[in-house]
Amino acid sequence: MTSDPAKFKKLVQDSLIRQIAAIDKIAAKGMYFWDYGNAFLLECHRAGANLLREDAQDDKSFRYPSYMQDIMGDIFSMGFGPFRWVCTSGKPEDLRLTDQTACKIIDELKETNVPEYVKQQYSDNKKWIEEAEKNELVVGSQARILYSDRAGRVALAAAFNELVRTGKVSAPIVISRDHHDVSGTDSPFRETSNVYDGSAFTADMAVQNCIGDSFRGATWVALHNGGGVGWGDVINGGFGLVLDGSPDASRRAEGMLNWDVPNGVARRSWSGNAKAQEAIRRAEQQVDGMKVTNPVEADEELLKTLKF
Repeated sequence: MTSDPAKFKKLVQDSLIRQIAAIDKIAAKGMYFWDYGNAFLLECHRAGANLLREDAQDDKSFRYPSYMQDIMGDIFSMGFGPFRWVCTSGKPEDLRLTDQTACKIIDELKETNVPEYVKQQYSDNKKWIEEAEKNELVVGSQARILYSDRAGRVALAAAFNELVRTGKVSAPIVISRDHHDVSGTDSPFRETSNVYDGSAFTADMAVQNCIGDSFRGATWVALHNGGGVGWGDVINGGFGLVLDGSPDASRRAEGMLNWDVPNGVARRSWSGNAKAQEAIRRAEQQVDGMKVTNPVEADEELLKTLKF
């Protein structure tokens, strides 16, 4: 690796070619395969493997899907992603109370006027949070992760801030999220691999997300590179916001979260995802002052007649 990096790279690429050839052989016999999001297919392609689909119009339309194209894309398009919080007290009983609070909020959200596929997400995520403590998921800080949408995150932040204000938890709570989220990452071979309007290779969403969060009251923001697929192929934006029980913390959390999630939902709606289009219309109805440009889709058959 250090004495002859060119040779090392060649050996790695030879190994990738061998591995994808084996996958092709097994897949031909019925195995289902997808890329988990670590740029495996991309690096096989760069190594010379014939992976592009016959109808590929770009360099990311591989014969096998990424897990984002196959599974996660619609979840992000609905606005659900990994919301996080940390009980700075370090006390398990504080985390337990936040879990219980999250369950109550999810129950309330399930009773709202949302599509059945959104209610299914709420049900699945409630089961997760109910099972979290007994499965001993805490490693170090008293923290939790919960897939939630815009409405859920706003409600959770308000409820957590109230727990701090009333002294029901003994110290502030920090809210955040994974960069692997609805809006936090521009990654054409992972998080935005299911964005098909040509914009997947731009880094505007993650940057706008990060800077927009800072304007709206995040305690800190971060803009970083390389998450999951390698330096130069992805931009990630993140934030942290301290809920100290003050009215100001509640105000900032609501304003910031009403940007942090819809930013990405809007982007996905513009690329033609029907679930994202429904989610952003619902957000416009629920958030004062939110106005998002609605996409106007061209007829595919008409486009085929045009000569460029």
